[in-house]
Amino acid sequence: MKRLLSALLAAGVLFAPAYATAQSAEPSAVEGTAQEAAPAASGETTATDEHAAEAHTPHYPLEKPEMLSWSFAGPFGKWDIGQLQRGLKVYREVCASCHAMDLVAFRNLEALGYSDAQVRAIAAEYTITDGPDSSGDMFERPGIPTDRFPSPYPNDQAAAASNGGAVPPDFSLIAKARAVERGFPNFVFDIFTQYAASGPDYIHGLLTGYGREVPEHIEIQPGTHYNPFFIAGPALAMAQPISEGQVTYDDGAPETVEQYSRDISAFLMWAAEPHLVKRKATGFVVMIFLVLFAGLMYAVKRRVWASTPH
Repeated sequence: MKRLLSALLAAGVLFAPAYATAQSAEPSAVEGTAQEAAPAASGETTATDEHAAEAHTPHYPLEKPEMLSWSFAGPFGKWDIGQLQRGLKVYREVCASCHAMDLVAFRNLEALGYSDAQVRAIAAEYTITDGPDSSGDMFERPGIPTDRFPSPYPNDQAAAASNGGAVPPDFSLIAKARAVERGFPNFVFDIFTQYAASGPDYIHGLLTGYGREVPEHIEIQPGTHYNPFFIAGPALAMAQPISEGQVTYDDGAPETVEQYSRDISAFLMWAAEPHLVKRKATGFVVMIFLVLFAGLMYAVKRRVWASTPH
């Protein structure tokens, strides 16, 4: 009996601390589970908030420009000379007051059907700052065919000061520099259709996108103008540059914003890539040559190895 009591007493001494430790660990475990659940719930809430914020994050442009039909589009496209001449008229009477074309010379206008005398007359309407002369001074002279379309401002600082701190972009390559990504799978189809008019589509959309009602959830900064086709935000500093009947056409074309936008977009595409049509024609000839050359090489291979056992 004494041995039994001694064994029970020893067992109690050994297991009592372990039981006490287990009892104290249970609340900690419960608290730890609660603490783990709290961050998890917080993480789920954060993820939900992020998804909600992403859903409300605007992607620009707010509206993608319409894919228009252009005479120069496609593998067999050609320039519409009448449209390019109208676009030049719109540029000279409207856009040239703010935007230069530093990479386009007056002599390039001969590609639009103008004679040498007409090109010289157009160039002479512009005043070019040249020099220095023999005295080291700059001077002004009428333009000549080798000159390029000048900027209306003497320098970038003057341009920025006249336009709210922003320098108007040069229009030489604007039709290639401004374009909206078409995304998958459209860009794959564009490889085969040779669609390269996303720049003119964007310019046309931008010029015709003014005057729309601003959605309630969009905040417009003071001094800016809402345009859903603008690629960098909901609004831009440039006001609507052209209005109905502002430019008079000599060929009887409609004097509307829609027509003005199409004409200036086509002209800027020509300014950015004047050899577009020739490049397409050359590429077509090259493709025909490669097909014929591949057939010829196959025939030669069959002829050379016809008597050789395989």
